[in-house]
Amino acid sequence: MDRQQINALLEALPLPALVIGPSEIILGANDTAQALLGQGMIGRHFITALRQPNVLDVVEATLKHGTTHTTRYLGNDGAQDTTFVVNCAPVDIGQGAGALICFEDVTHVEQVGQMRRDFVANVSHELRSPLTALSGFIETLLGPAREDEAARERFLGIMQIEASRMERLVRDLLSLSRVESEERQRPTTEIDILQVIGSVLHTLQPLALDNNVEIKTDFSPDEVLLPGDQDQLQQVLTNLIENAIKYGGKDQQVLVRATTTLDEPTVRGPAVVVAVRDQGPGIDPVHIPRLTERFYRVDSHRSREMGGTGLGLAIVKHILNRHRGRLRIESRPGHGSEFRVILPMVWKR
Repeated sequence: MDRQQINALLEALPLPALVIGPSEIILGANDTAQALLGQGMIGRHFITALRQPNVLDVVEATLKHGTTHTTRYLGNDGAQDTTFVVNCAPVDIGQGAGALICFEDVTHVEQVGQMRRDFVANVSHELRSPLTALSGFIETLLGPAREDEAARERFLGIMQIEASRMERLVRDLLSLSRVESEERQRPTTEIDILQVIGSVLHTLQPLALDNNVEIKTDFSPDEVLLPGDQDQLQQVLTNLIENAIKYGGKDQQVLVRATTTLDEPTVRGPAVVVAVRDQGPGIDPVHIPRLTERFYRVDSHRSREMGGTGLGLAIVKHILNRHRGRLRIESRPGHGSEFRVILPMVWKR
């Protein structure tokens, strides 16, 4: 097999691949392999291109014993760390036994695994604090505070708060699991989003009164129809408006505005835009790209005091994905925040 045939074979492979001859010289490499490992490797010793010790070991073992070996190659594409499974197999190139090396990109698999590990760690951390508190108070009530009525009442109150915190976390975890499982099932029921907003505002009115927050509305249309899951969209709007009331601060205003457009680029067609704006302290722009991550909080202590689980905006993101919608966030310190929900709608003349 000459070099032209080797190159033709390598270019037909969908993975980065190269062939090493029995003299340990690289005889050929396809374009994707050269993009991964560097240009100008052909004709050079393989050690100059494959510098990671574990990869060198499997190449040497294949050339020496004519056996297949697998290992991993760790790299970086300039934007993120990458992981490849390297398969090194013996190949007869007509000049003796050589080695064919293929690199399979498994970066996405590694990222999913890391996300799963992070998720389990976060859930464990969120549950450990209230469980530790409950265990400590129970031990105290069974021991030193058994006959102390005042301490008992105070401890039971704290235990109720911690139990409620765990209940909210479990409820949000179940909700997140459910919306993720339904994310690819497009809703078909036609609903009026303005009626959903009205229902949410009615439900949250007592919370607004408790915080002395005035909710103003601005709805330019009279009816906005769209295909949607009413319960899920109610959950989205409840989360955003409740956050605006809680984090916007007492004695402030929250504006809920709904407008329509015939050509919204983000959904490529007619859409309704529901904006929720508060007059709170605002959010540093550095945090905005991560707000929809699970358990990400700008201020962890304040969020927990407000009863937040760190899952609300993650749930919002998955629900909007199911509805082919978008979430846009604008905020800067000292100027409040605006959360915009963009949903494709049914346009009727």
